[in-house]
Amino acid sequence: MDDQLIIEPCKKENIKKIVDGINQYNLDKVPALSDVWTPLEYVAKNQKGEEVAGVLSGIGYWSGLEIKVLWVKKEYRKKGIGSQILKHVEELAKEKGATISMLDTFDFQAEEFYLKNGYVVIGEIKDFPKGHRRIYFSKKLTK
Repeated sequence: MDDQLIIEPCKKENIKKIVDGINQYNLDKVPALSDVWTPLEYVAKNQKGEEVAGVLSGIGYWSGLEIKVLWVKKEYRKKGIGSQILKHVEELAKEKGATISMLDTFDFQAEEFYLKNGYVVIGEIKDFPKGHRRIYFSKKLTK
């Protein structure tokens, strides 16, 4: 192996090689339950057709729902819209065989929201960002 490494910014083809490499390693260790990432990405609109909430999530190789982003427009918060869109993707994920949901958030974002919706804290990073916490949640999805 060459001891002289050149580290440079990734190009699209580099990103694909990296992702394919880690996926192959993971799948050699634990066989996939699903062949692909199944996106579950939805937007909620008001009566005027304006986007007021949305979720970017999906189901991965091992039938886990991964919630990447859940957003509700400021004036629509605390009205049940977040819970409604969250339950929507959870139900779809269960129908597709997902058994667990996972996500992370910050204490200044939606900690109480996820606790209220049945999620449990599985870990946290204290003082990140400074003076706050990054919190990791999971929830068993049962039919």
